[in-house]
Amino acid sequence: MAEIILKDGSQRQIADGSTYLDLVKSLSNSLAKKVLAAKVDGVTTDLMAVVKDGAKVDFLTFEDADGRWALRHTASHVLAQAIKHLYGDQGVQLAIGPAIENGFYYDIDMEKRLTDADLRDIEKEMEKIVKQNIPLVRKEVSRDEAIKMFEEKGEGYKVQLIKDLPEDATISLYEQGDFVDLCAGPHVLSTGKVKAFKLQSVAGAYWRGNSDNAMLQRIYGTAFEKKEDLADYLHMLEEAAKRDHRRLGRELDLFSLQDEGPGFPFFHPNGMVIRNELISYWREVHRRFGYQEIKTPMIMNRRLWEQSGHWDHYKENMYFTVIDNEDYAIKPMNCPGGILVYKSQPHSYRELPLRLGELGLVHRHELSGALHGLFRVRNFTQDDAHIFMTPDQIEKEIQKTIDLFDEVYSTFGLTYTAELSTRPEDSMGSDEIWETATDALRRAMENRGLKFIINEGDGAFYGPKIDFHIRDSIGRTWQCGTIQLDMLMPEKFDLTYVGEDGQKHRPVMIHRVVYGSIERFIGILIENYAGAFPVWMAPVQAKILPITDKFLDYAYEIKEKLFAAGIRVEVDARNEKIGYKIREAQVKKVPYSLVVGQQEAESGTVNVRRYGHMDSASVSVDEFLAQIKEAIANKEQN
Repeated sequence: MAEIILKDGSQRQIADGSTYLDLVKSLSNSLAKKVLAAKVDGVTTDLMAVVKDGAKVDFLTFEDADGRWALRHTASHVLAQAIKHLYGDQGVQLAIGPAIENGFYYDIDMEKRLTDADLRDIEKEMEKIVKQNIPLVRKEVSRDEAIKMFEEKGEGYKVQLIKDLPEDATISLYEQGDFVDLCAGPHVLSTGKVKAFKLQSVAGAYWRGNSDNAMLQRIYGTAFEKKEDLADYLHMLEEAAKRDHRRLGRELDLFSLQDEGPGFPFFHPNGMVIRNELISYWREVHRRFGYQEIKTPMIMNRRLWEQSGHWDHYKENMYFTVIDNEDYAIKPMNCPGGILVYKSQPHSYRELPLRLGELGLVHRHELSGALHGLFRVRNFTQDDAHIFMTPDQIEKEIQKTIDLFDEVYSTFGLTYTAELSTRPEDSMGSDEIWETATDALRRAMENRGLKFIINEGDGAFYGPKIDFHIRDSIGRTWQCGTIQLDMLMPEKFDLTYVGEDGQKHRPVMIHRVVYGSIERFIGILIENYAGAFPVWMAPVQAKILPITDKFLDYAYEIKEKLFAAGIRVEVDARNEKIGYKIREAQVKKVPYSLVVGQQEAESGTVNVRRYGHMDSASVSVDEFLAQIKEAIANKEQN
């Protein structure tokens, strides 16, 4: 009998030679219907693999990232089999077909240039393969056997992949009916599990990402467990396309990206209004939470970056210059500068925690192909803060920081989930320090009752972190806020404070950002609000629309009153019909349109139309002013 340990710590026995499918069936028939793969001693494994004695076993469904990965990996094989069925007589060669975030792809080499119509034909063939419910069978063969088989099939890319593997590597194949592919797995049991899929696009991709190699065709797709989930996802993509911040940025004249500075965004007057409102709110919140603002230089010498560890661990992402024959770097992060501010004078335990906030402009070298609107740029403003504290203040300070995050995200109507990111391979410090820091973050979230998942190996090189993933209005998640606990930098920079005992002690340091990057957060908000910002952030908060030129004087009289009260207001003085002006204000997503004509001029009123609302109402100018000031003060959502 083989003995295994389940996720909850309980132990089970099962006959030798049994599979993980046999095991899950013995536990629960309902679970067996949902399970896609098993996780055995931390490694995702096929359900048809033989149970390993003494293994720790967890069963994965579509709710688990690795379960989704297995299903989508299988979908890529279904795609490859369909391509072979349809175009196998046209010299098709298969390259690679992995699962990726939110879907899968397969790279192919063929003369025919695929179109959207071809993708529909491929989908139909995939549906046939799915209906046949063909089992996926793993086989292990010798290196020579695998090379011979794929050479006979004319699959040159597969032969290259095999030859590049180590001599002692296990060569595994997966068969599904008349199709066989080189693959490490894992996969779901059969093609019938791939019930809901969609081919989305075809694009060019160089073999192995090298422009010296052949250009292949990459077919992208996605797959879900249920058709309704697929439909929801496709609808979300349609909504996302409508909300693309690059398009809305142009239409609303918020920002631009110029060939003269790729990756370096230009903010226009409208965009600066949004940016400045975010910064003003940031300052107001941080003042209430006990932060002091600092500003540190953008360029500092090589010795500093060597001391911080960035020169060894982050150099490929940095920009450099030479001043007075000495190497300098443009800062990619604000933390060394904040550390130097702390170190500039002695500190007592009575001053701690010391919270230093900085809106610091940083520069990071990103590859041109990775640049994407405001989401991936080469210079951005981090809303950084560095908190210096005693070891016994760690948990309370993390709790206070999460309180700040809660307030900020709720102001924008955003919810979040949390991830604990642990030690990466390229890191500094001892196991003991990392374990202490990671446990401190874990305890803070557990004691708060904050649900979180573990993101293994994704911490910063100097410490573990909590990442906050906010959810927008159409269900997408974005990584924004971060709390990084650092017990290494204070050691490297010999930071101290005088304790109650009169002796010098080492402080603990927290790095944290709320927005993450002002630029990226603006991009997220543009898409979250579809460009229709809440009135407190809107570049133009009210637009006055006179019906004819006859009422221009009254319109400008209202403007002066609103402007004096701090409202961002414009008059549409163009000689256009009122219907056109109203539509234009809607296109520009102005929160309030104020129509004025004979009746309004005589009664001292305005006819108020709120963006996104069909109705309108006539109110006095003073009444409207009170209404809009209240909406701004309360930071009301639309």
